[in-house]
Amino acid sequence: MTAIADHLVILPILIPLAAAAVVLLVDDRSRSVKAAINVGSTLLALVVAVVLMRMADTSPDGAAAVMNYRLGDWPVPFGIVLVVDRLSAMMLVLTGMLALAALVYALARWHREGAYFHALFQILLMGVNGAVLTGDLFNLFVFIELLLVASYGLVLHGSGIARVKAGLHYIAVNLAASLLFLVGVSLIYGVTGTLNMADLAQRIPALADADRALLETGAAVLGVAFLVKAGMWPLCFWLPAAYSVSAPPVAAFFAILSKVGVYVLLRLSLLFFATGSGQSAGFGSDWLLFGGMATIVYGSVGVLASQDVRRLAAYAVVVSTGTVMAAAGLEQPAVTGAALFYLFNSTLGIAALFMLVDLAERGRDPGADVLAVTMEAYGDEPETAEAVEEVGIAIPATMAILGLSFVLCGLHIAGLPPLSGFVAKFALMTTLINPAGLGVSAAPTPLAWALVVLLVLSGLFTLIAMTRAGIRIFWAVERTPPRVQLIEIAPVAVLLLACVTLTLMAGDGMRYAQATADDIRSAGPYVDRVFSPHARVPDGAAAP
Repeated sequence: MTAIADHLVILPILIPLAAAAVVLLVDDRSRSVKAAINVGSTLLALVVAVVLMRMADTSPDGAAAVMNYRLGDWPVPFGIVLVVDRLSAMMLVLTGMLALAALVYALARWHREGAYFHALFQILLMGVNGAVLTGDLFNLFVFIELLLVASYGLVLHGSGIARVKAGLHYIAVNLAASLLFLVGVSLIYGVTGTLNMADLAQRIPALADADRALLETGAAVLGVAFLVKAGMWPLCFWLPAAYSVSAPPVAAFFAILSKVGVYVLLRLSLLFFATGSGQSAGFGSDWLLFGGMATIVYGSVGVLASQDVRRLAAYAVVVSTGTVMAAAGLEQPAVTGAALFYLFNSTLGIAALFMLVDLAERGRDPGADVLAVTMEAYGDEPETAEAVEEVGIAIPATMAILGLSFVLCGLHIAGLPPLSGFVAKFALMTTLINPAGLGVSAAPTPLAWALVVLLVLSGLFTLIAMTRAGIRIFWAVERTPPRVQLIEIAPVAVLLLACVTLTLMAGDGMRYAQATADDIRSAGPYVDRVFSPHARVPDGAAAP
């Protein structure tokens, strides 16, 4: 049983890789077979992610449970190593949930809108899973490029002038960021002689002063590359356009891509520049803090100014990533824990909104919002809406169900009761005001107060924008009820149900998030586990 558990670490990569290969061999006319393979692979990857999350959170003494997997049993730092801890396991589960919801939604009609959808979807899933599992910078580059290549195809899925225009911008920006990635990695390798993350965490504190400047230059260049991918202002100009014109299930899955950038920034900054990393301790934290705060401002203004709800959802992604980066930049464990809980919850809500908007706007007069769209200050000329194939049947109370779901999405993203978005934002603001915890008085810093104000304003702007959009969609224009399939509304309902569940289990969720924050702020267990002589499940960890 232990041997089987050992190999679970690599399954989130192998499962979608095998599925993508099989799907490519299936004839294009057998779309139902491709869909079945895709759904089965995604569901199995999610099950494995949940098992890994449970194993990573299981330790007899409450300490960090870190699992590693050495491909070919090559010794560290020479071989490829995959590492699972609480943070990577949480990202695997979040990725699996979004992937399954987006895929089920796409089966209604979107998977037929272009070629190789199922293969690209599985390659994207493999790339995201590999990026959060890898333990060295070289393979991080490999997996990032894999997910980007797949995303290039998916962002253009469905064709259309707007998608091609935004897709080309998306490709150009990410290719430039990948070049910066290579430059940064090369500088780091030239100074340290290694790309293994755990090995780097050991070598950085002992670097000579003459080499430290070059190391920090490489780290800064690498950081800029991932700030582009995470969508920090002013490097996020490409994100709203690319996400808002993508096919709804693709945009819902893309909600995790910016969080992959945030994950890498958290992982590398806290592993390389933690308290014990010598003179480089805390390097880049101020950039995360002030850049994240600027990103919240930019995203909040974008949300308020957006007349198109898809663009509103895209700017909500910017606000979400900015919030997590700013909280991480404060370097307070309690704030980081609340930010991780917020990351998980906000991503679920935004993904649900991308799919819900497609359903809510189905059947509306394409010219109903032309005047509103032309007032946008983005310089884009309004385009005629694409012809939408009528699918499904008009289920009873369709507008009531869509309206209720829209209200719940708005409340969740704005951070208002009763869903877990409120719990996450309240926990974040509470820890900012009193980082020492209940029963202990500690004066918050002016920067903490400034971040609290930004969080309140971002929620207010989101509430205003969502209220205005809801009135326009559901009340302002007479319309016939849209034809909606159960397979389309079900993923939205499941994601919202997950938010309700996280509200009811907020104590367990916050405990896990706080334990994760404590783990990543202490590099010792991660490094020790990677360099341990045997790759096995920690003693006391539960096996499936």
